[in-house]
Amino acid sequence: MKLRGHESPRIVVVGTSCAGKSTFSSSLARAIGCSRIELDSLYWGPEWEPKPAKEFRLLVSEAIAQESWVADGNYGSVREIVWPRASTVVWLNYSFTRVLWQALKRTVARCVSGEVLWHGNRESLRRSFFSKQSILVWVATTYHRRQNEFTTLQASNRFPQVSWVEVRHPAEARQLLASLRDAG
Repeated sequence: MKLRGHESPRIVVVGTSCAGKSTFSSSLARAIGCSRIELDSLYWGPEWEPKPAKEFRLLVSEAIAQESWVADGNYGSVREIVWPRASTVVWLNYSFTRVLWQALKRTVARCVSGEVLWHGNRESLRRSFFSKQSILVWVATTYHRRQNEFTTLQASNRFPQVSWVEVRHPAEARQLLASLRDAG
């Protein structure tokens, strides 16, 4: 599978929350030898406070000024900044059951390990399972909206320079990464 703009790739990895965008984009950036832009790390401040919109947009603009990159995240508020520079969108379009299972496993593992995320933030049992900010509730309530959003964007040709790669199973993601490593 070829990625458009492979000499200077600018790739956006999208998918519903907990589809594995961060993990996949890290591997993809290593496979093609470019930097990774994690939109979550640019968006979230300490204590899970979102950065002001103007600051977030500026951080994103600076990050994508590079010649090549892999960016992961679904932030519609910066899509008009990121996607016009993109050459490829990789859509991790996994089933609801798979994504919810991945979300549960990841959340429990992070709660148990105390893994530090962006700017000192950590997932907690209270926040993850017993609050309105629960990532599991977020996945359940946004999954179908994301499916519709990306289906519509793909069909719209709103970003005509972008080629779409739709990945429907983690095995396909592994095959794509392996083919890129072998080609490099």
